[in-house]
Amino acid sequence: MKADPILQEIWDIKDRLAAEAGYDVNRFVQQLREWSAEHPHNGPVVHNAEELRQLVAAKERQRAASSSSAHNEEPPRPEKL
Repeated sequence: MKADPILQEIWDIKDRLAAEAGYDVNRFVQQLREWSAEHPHNGPVVHNAEELRQLVAAKERQRAASSSSAHNEEPPRPEKL
């Protein structure tokens, strides 16, 4: 049975990261902490499905509000030739 290409990529990355840490879990965790400090996460953090639903609903409301305000604007005037 052939492995799913996405799973194969994940396994390859896992193997590469393990090799970079010398197959030492403590070293891997330290490298992960260093990488995280260098690349801070600035987006929303979702802890459960309900928070995700609320985030999606808020984004949809925001998108609907911005598109409805765009509909209230005058259409562009054609350019004269």
